[in-house]
Amino acid sequence: MFDSLSERLTGIFDGLTGRGALSEKDVDAALREIRVALLEADVALPAVKDFTTKVRERAVGEEVIRSVSPGQQVIKIVHDAIVELLGGDGDPEGLALAGEPPVAILMAGLQGSGKTTTTAKLAKRITERENKKVLVASLDTRRPAAMEQLAQMAEKAGVESLPIVAGQSAVEIAKRAMSAGRLQGYDVVILDTAGRTSIDEEMMSEAAKIADIARPRETLLVADALTGQDAVETAKRFHERLPLTGLALTRMDGDARGGAALSMRWVTGLPIKFLGVSEKVDGLDAFDAKRLAGRILGRGDIVSLVEKAAAEVDQDKAAKLAKKMAKGKFDLDDLADQLRQLQKMGGLGGLMGFLPGMNKQAKQQMAAAGMDDKMLKRQEAIISSMTREERTKPEILKASRKRRIAKGAGVEVPDVNKLLKMHRQMADMMKKMSKKGGKGGLPGMPGMPGGGMPPRGMPPGLDAAASDLLKGNAPAGANLPGLGGPAPSGLPGLGGGGLPGLPGGKKK
Repeated sequence: MFDSLSERLTGIFDGLTGRGALSEKDVDAALREIRVALLEADVALPAVKDFTTKVRERAVGEEVIRSVSPGQQVIKIVHDAIVELLGGDGDPEGLALAGEPPVAILMAGLQGSGKTTTTAKLAKRITERENKKVLVASLDTRRPAAMEQLAQMAEKAGVESLPIVAGQSAVEIAKRAMSAGRLQGYDVVILDTAGRTSIDEEMMSEAAKIADIARPRETLLVADALTGQDAVETAKRFHERLPLTGLALTRMDGDARGGAALSMRWVTGLPIKFLGVSEKVDGLDAFDAKRLAGRILGRGDIVSLVEKAAAEVDQDKAAKLAKKMAKGKFDLDDLADQLRQLQKMGGLGGLMGFLPGMNKQAKQQMAAAGMDDKMLKRQEAIISSMTREERTKPEILKASRKRRIAKGAGVEVPDVNKLLKMHRQMADMMKKMSKKGGKGGLPGMPGMPGGGMPPRGMPPGLDAAASDLLKGNAPAGANLPGLGGPAPSGLPGLGGGGLPGLPGGKKK
């Protein structure tokens, strides 16, 4: 979503950091460009004025103008100002779930904003991360199949939904949901209210009655980030009639200009609590101003990347792999597991957004080189076309076998050779690690004892990079191979030989 804005800001900063000293005129010129970039990104005009005023006050001081690296100082100031615009550098505001169960969460929003999908995603997140028993209930009696949609989404998310009873009003369903929550021992009840094409008196009156019954601890407005400033206006009008406690922005993986996300907190004063980052049922991320600011400024988000990996790593498989790696063994079955792991974490496209230096141009270079999620599936298909013996002993693969495998996977023989070369490089790396007495770890994740990831922390070697990121500096060595730097060490397969098809390995 922020690709265009990030590219513009990166270009402006490149001009600043290339100078040995900065004058007040240089700062003013850069701020004019930043102002235009923010306005083009659809950030609200009052928010842009406030933002540029604060940056100028801090950037024209003697300390910045005469510092050793004034350009970097200005970038740090802009980073801090974006964090402030997004809600401040304090800890992210979580959900208020304390209190006598069942705690009610009311979901509000216009029709088509992704409210029902977000309800299921939120239920899944609370169930898994807060260890709570959650019930979801659809109060949308007007939209055709709205209740069935939530029931299906809840089943995908692995949470319970209130049984559908035909003919009941939204208020009656709310009473039944809260009663079921109390009688059946649910910790949280999430009420998905009806959406409208516009805010009207009937809708707000119905929402107020539901709020009186449920007495929600949280009332979240779900807004579509693709609608730009309309989303900001919607939030203001809802808050005037129905006191909101937070916002959830959907479709943050879209190609909108991102101004709504930057303006929401400043205009409404309400905290953004969640971001919808994909259509998948687990595609809901907690909002963190510091991390989002780092991504906007092209500094990536190493911390979120590590947390995502920690949540997705299969600890049992990782432990088995660690034992094999300690003996210097790494076969094609292990490689297939790594490819599947990458796909579970969001695929190449999903992960690239977390890496520093991955601007629009870099992503276009990757796409032109055929480096996408289809590549991962193609490589997995090649391995699946092999026999068990071939996967454990790739050295037996001669020309005739390669032709059979290529035909079975629907690829060419050179594609099979690329995969085997990449596996050989990774296997050699594992052998070197075992000879040095290392305890093993996932390929491309050096320093990971036991092959797993700490559930809430960061692996050694990434903590310093994340620290740099949160200070507004680009972490060292965090670009993709062939795109301006060495491979990052935090992803399976990106250390050592690189992923199949990725540049970085030695050419024959």
